[in-house]
Amino acid sequence: MQIIDQYTGLDVKQTGAAIALGNFDGVHKGHLKVIGSAAVVAKQLGCPLGVAVFHPHPKKFFVPSAEPSRLQSNTARAQSLSDFGVKILYNLPFDRAMSMMSDRQFASQVLHGGLQVRHVSVGENYRFGRDRMGDVASLIKFGKEFGFSVDAVALAGGKSRYSSTAIREALMAGDCQTATEILGRMWVVEGRVEFGQQRGRTIGVPTANLSLGEYIRPRFGVYAAFARIEGEGALLPGVVNIGTRPTMDGKEERLEMHLFDFTGDLYGRSLQVSLLEFIRDEKKFDGLPALQEQIAKDIKTARQLTAVTLPVDRASST
Repeated sequence: MQIIDQYTGLDVKQTGAAIALGNFDGVHKGHLKVIGSAAVVAKQLGCPLGVAVFHPHPKKFFVPSAEPSRLQSNTARAQSLSDFGVKILYNLPFDRAMSMMSDRQFASQVLHGGLQVRHVSVGENYRFGRDRMGDVASLIKFGKEFGFSVDAVALAGGKSRYSSTAIREALMAGDCQTATEILGRMWVVEGRVEFGQQRGRTIGVPTANLSLGEYIRPRFGVYAAFARIEGEGALLPGVVNIGTRPTMDGKEERLEMHLFDFTGDLYGRSLQVSLLEFIRDEKKFDGLPALQEQIAKDIKTARQLTAVTLPVDRASST
């Protein structure tokens, strides 16, 4: 897959695609419907299938201090899109100039003049242009003017509307099942294992520590989970704590995972952690003995949950 970080001065081989347009954070079932719509047209026209996203996310541009809210890293999103057959990923630079474009200017300068798209698929509620002035109706109108077709895709599915916002709300409530349903797979946090305080080793429960970075903060607490280690294929079961570790007087928000029956060295290696089910809220215990007793219960619960669950083995494409 080609990854292109601009929309001007492109080579002819980098233009003329049928694209899905949006932010596609998480690449969930709704996103796949939009990408699938563009894929059908790409096949009909004999042109590349593309996806166009904004970088940085407009919310981050307008509110740099906003709380972390990403469902995926840029690298993971690109991998997901590639796995689903996307040939060109356009990271449209969202800067002041783009933020000031009217809906017509965006269609004219970016979609038509820059990318020279032949088709655009969007979600049914898509908005674009300065102050979100553009909608599906205006995009269809500009498509007719500039020579590209437009398809607006309904995003409803089952009990839930397929949206990144719905996934975030579910994760913040500790509702892994709803997040998994909308994503089509378990939600994944990916990162390099960092050195922690190593207190887990002192109580016989070594953990791999990951920074949450720009990922959304799910409900703080303990989860049954799976992990995939960089360079290895198997998903390994374990138990995860997400939060600040109040019993240890922790301050930094982070993810700690204990892999069951694992004895290798994970420092510096990439780990993909998939949340299966919320077990309990994080709390401060009255000393290490009480914490150890609760951890033993958490491990027992997580073992039971991971033993009876066959994970959707697509964590590597998140």
